[in-house]
Amino acid sequence: MTDDDRFELFAYWRTSATYRVRVAFNLKGVPRRETNVDIDAGEQHAEAFRRINPLGGIPALIDHAPGQSHVPLTQSLAILEFIDEMYPQPPLLPADAHGRARVRSIAQMLAADTHPLITPRVRKYLAANAGFDADAWRAWQIQWFGTGLRAVEQRLASEPGTGRFCHGDQPTMADICLASIFAVMRVFKVDFDDIPTAKRVMVECERLEAFAAAAPARQAGAPAL
Repeated sequence: MTDDDRFELFAYWRTSATYRVRVAFNLKGVPRRETNVDIDAGEQHAEAFRRINPLGGIPALIDHAPGQSHVPLTQSLAILEFIDEMYPQPPLLPADAHGRARVRSIAQMLAADTHPLITPRVRKYLAANAGFDADAWRAWQIQWFGTGLRAVEQRLASEPGTGRFCHGDQPTMADICLASIFAVMRVFKVDFDDIPTAKRVMVECERLEAFAAAAPARQAGAPAL
């Protein structure tokens, strides 16, 4: 088995969570092959994919290396830590315990507290059960993107751990999660003027090809601009 065949990533071009995993693989220089799951067409609800992830969430990762269990890995933050443990350089977490806790905290503010509120399944529920039309959904997106990013901005602007990136001068899991929110906001054409530190960090991230190459617009299946 070649390295190109080892990791199978179940992915979709525009998902924020898939973006995170792509960036991590790119930073580590580890190849993967992607299997597309079209969430707009509902393929995540198919029985075959539900056997991979009963929640129907994207992404999922299978390690096909001989001797491995081949049990699918789910949840993007867990996958990031798996990749970091398998390939420690460059690290996605700081060396010290307080730094690791800070990075995990910022990452979870974005990936666990902000992103879940704007997923397709939430939109579907609100449209079916709360009468949300396109304008109401956009207002919802602006509310919760803004709430999450302003809280992160407050931390980045005031805490001494912030450097060139969210924590220090090397990209970490926190930067991956921050960039993933910006990436999906661009798909939805949402922007804010009052998060200058977060935007500065995003500029630093996008100077790195690992982030730029993970952009939704550069993935297979993305609509032509």
